Amino acid sequence: MPLVRNPEHWTKGRKCVESLIMETKQTTRPDDFVSLYRYAFKEFGASALWSSRPVPDPTCEDALAITRSLRVEGDLRARKLAEQIEKACHTAV
Repeated sequence: MPLVRNPEHWTKGRKCVESLIMETKQTTRPDDFVSLYRYAFKEFGASALWSSRPVPDPTCEDALAITRSLRVEGDLRARKLAEQIEKACHTAV
């Protein structure tokens, strides 16, 4: 018996993901990598960055170093934050 997916289910799921992305953008408004770095440790320190320690004065390289952990160990919000950190670092250079 083939699996039939309900189109309404996909729409609801898509809206949920989009609202989650918008929520992440609103809570991480500053586009500088230092603020995003500190926010990452505040929000995802125990879950996604458990193997890393925050440095007091992070450089762009420090910020880029945590993006892999955010992607691998984190949820959708952590992955989006990793993208924001990378974008902020590339604009800062």
